[in-house]
Amino acid sequence: MSRLLSVFDLRVGFGKSPEKNEVVRGVNFDLDAGETLAIVGESGSGKSVTSLCLNRLVDFGGGRITSGTIDYTLPDGSTVDLAKLSEKRLTTIRGREIGMIFQEPMTSLNPVHTIGEQIAESFRLHHGLTGRQAMDAAREALERVRIPDAERRLKYHPHQLSGGMLQRVMIAIALSCNPRLLIADEPTTALDVTVQAQILALLAELKRESEMGLIFITHDIGLVAGIADKVMVMQQGEVVESGATDTVLDDPQHAYTQHLLKAVPHFAGGSAVRRDFARKPADQPALEVENLTVRFPVTSGIFKKQTGAVHAVDGIDFDLMPGETLGIVGESGSGKSTTARAVMGLNKPTRGTIRLGGGGRVAAHGDPIQMVFQNPYASLNPRLRVDSILAEPVIATGGKLDAETRARMAALLQRVGLPENALTRYPHEFSGGQRQRLCIARALMLKPSVVVLDEAVSALDVSVQAMVLELLTELQRDMNLSYLFVTHDMAVVERIAHRIAVVYAGQIVEIGDAASVLSDPKHSYTKRLIAAVPSIDRRRQDYRLDTTDVPSLVRPAGYEPPEAAWVSYGKDHKARAEG
Repeated sequence: MSRLLSVFDLRVGFGKSPEKNEVVRGVNFDLDAGETLAIVGESGSGKSVTSLCLNRLVDFGGGRITSGTIDYTLPDGSTVDLAKLSEKRLTTIRGREIGMIFQEPMTSLNPVHTIGEQIAESFRLHHGLTGRQAMDAAREALERVRIPDAERRLKYHPHQLSGGMLQRVMIAIALSCNPRLLIADEPTTALDVTVQAQILALLAELKRESEMGLIFITHDIGLVAGIADKVMVMQQGEVVESGATDTVLDDPQHAYTQHLLKAVPHFAGGSAVRRDFARKPADQPALEVENLTVRFPVTSGIFKKQTGAVHAVDGIDFDLMPGETLGIVGESGSGKSTTARAVMGLNKPTRGTIRLGGGGRVAAHGDPIQMVFQNPYASLNPRLRVDSILAEPVIATGGKLDAETRARMAALLQRVGLPENALTRYPHEFSGGQRQRLCIARALMLKPSVVVLDEAVSALDVSVQAMVLELLTELQRDMNLSYLFVTHDMAVVERIAHRIAVVYAGQIVEIGDAASVLSDPKHSYTKRLIAAVPSIDRRRQDYRLDTTDVPSLVRPAGYEPPEAAWVSYGKDHKARAEG
């Protein structure tokens, strides 16, 4: 293999004196064409800053390369030092030669422009396509990353797509130029395992066709095992261990690498399911959802005539007992987050009933049900102090900021493991894990009986994730909380859920006891979902593209789905009949 990239003694600093504020110190690595290097580490380790140096985007974030070389081999065989290249020359390399997939798609896409315009722009700039040609290429790029109804979604704006679908759009843009080097910064964090497998298959196909080099930044050790040739572990700006994947994973030498491997939640096929809950027939459910249906109109023409509807959620039924966790799993766009938002009253149901507390009351604003969102950075107002953030739900529901409220704030902060002086601080003064703890404390201010957690740990590092999951378990045990836990991470749902509902194309296809569903799945989709879970034991997997059609959720006006037929597999396990 030919050498594609060689990084030597890379040092990066920030601020007015970058030499005194180095966050990357003495990084060295090589990458050959067709090779995959995984960079592993937690937040603040320097892995993302290292990746931003390779195309000099770090220059735009207040950073500066203080020393070192980044030698990149051009198609003609000549070598350039990217660390010293002019900005004019770099614009011809970014995108076309070196592609990048960023971790947070909402901040990487322009909210004003449609998805189609943003993908087509890449084809116009780098391939010279115009008009309809560029838009056709954009549609094919969306189909390539397994987005259903690609033609229609070209007209969508970013806020109209789920987090997982937005990440697929970012991947489509990065791959549109067929780069020789692709830097992927946590590219599958927001994706479920089946779509993740398809994206990895797409990257594998590109590597086979064009010998593309891949730098894959992740905290998922299972993924590293499946795709990487080499692993580089970073901690506090330095490389603490590097080498062949098998060597690093099977015989880690550095204490930090050993810690990371222990902290990663490994999917155990149902054997690690929580066993601390007994469902009593006499208990009233904390939450009952019956025939929940959420549809969004599809219009066309200058008069916006409704021609159909997106069946985002179609006839979902479940109940949630006091002290129980129901995990809702499924791929991005399947309707699981829409279900959670409908339960909260953030999405208006087309029909169906949502009852709280078994008393026949329909859920309404001010009821004892609260939500913890996926991104703690986006769900806390940066202008408010913590005391104001915690007081918000109390004041919004007619309460007062009195001594009792302040005492509850202090008690909750202590309960979630934060000091009392946190009340006078601002969100930016906390780490990601601490911010999510603040979000949990805010959700508990109104003494809810039900807490909806929408991908509440997916944005966190693995060791922080483990601590937050432990905190949630303790709070549930002490306060008899019921959790509706929406996630795409099968290893996480195995450790937190008592029961599991599998959602596919807006419908529940399998539901029941977590151990039974995970160890003995009955529906074909559940089987696919579990088979796609990455494992540290599966090395260099041969990912192949699945060419089956992704089901469309768009139905003509007046369409109603056939009534579901269910097959029972024991006391608490049933699956939708197929075929």
